[in-house]
Amino acid sequence: MAAMLPTLRQLQYLKLLAEHGSFSRAAASAHVTQPTLSAGVQELEKALGAPVVERARSGVILTPVGEEAVRRAADILARAEDLVQAARSAGKPLSGRFRLGVIPTIAPYMLPKALPRLRQQFPDLRLFLREDLTAKLVAGLKAGALDAALIALPYEASGIETAPVGEDELFAAVPANHPLLADAAVSPDALERENLILLEDGHCLREHALSACNLEPRPGGESAFAATSLATLVQMVGSGLGVSLLPAMAVEAGLTDNMPVAVRPLAALAPTRKIVVAWRAGSSRGAEARLLAETLKAI
Repeated sequence: MAAMLPTLRQLQYLKLLAEHGSFSRAAASAHVTQPTLSAGVQELEKALGAPVVERARSGVILTPVGEEAVRRAADILARAEDLVQAARSAGKPLSGRFRLGVIPTIAPYMLPKALPRLRQQFPDLRLFLREDLTAKLVAGLKAGALDAALIALPYEASGIETAPVGEDELFAAVPANHPLLADAAVSPDALERENLILLEDGHCLREHALSACNLEPRPGGESAFAATSLATLVQMVGSGLGVSLLPAMAVEAGLTDNMPVAVRPLAALAPTRKIVVAWRAGSSRGAEARLLAETLKAI
């Protein structure tokens, strides 16, 4: 006799139970009664042949089997949702809901130009944007919370596929009237001798800047300062607190306009980051993610 398999509904109940920590809150979130949810979890336990939850005074505690089931359920539910979205948009790419993650060092500089063009080319596209750091966006792709993400490489991540959008050069940014401006291009050695201000840890642009200058991160940080955003970083350079590196797209978007900051090319081998659209390997929306990359490349 074939083994009884868990249903998507049962896996959904377990996922909600893990998220909310109580049967009553999970039932409310699933829009079902508590006995219905409880019965669904019991059926899941029968199918798995092991308990998935333990009731405690503090709420619900997942068993080791339950923990593993939740981890796998997230992937199964994401793939089921993929199937529904793919069927709905069959023959009509980039239509309906599309959840796109974007890193903060790309979002404000590329999206204002890209969004009107996307709306024009794909009028049925309902784009939901989420701005976050690369690690969180990649986690969102793997969990099925995002369909694609606009990120910058190099970035090590398994289970993710990418399509190129373009190269983004990194420029040296120094205070106006700084001695370094005497040269047509600024060498990484000259930057290192100055107080190099970078974005705080977690921003991949920080790693790209260090890589472009062939610098190793030093314990305790590279300088006395780190910035939370490119706008803050430019303010700090303009105030004479140090020098930095800025991506070309931010400079072209006017980030340094009306600021006492000058930019120069970087005298380095490959002072660029690679902008790509990334998606979960095996996602049914991979073809749409590739199409999105091609569209953004044309812009």
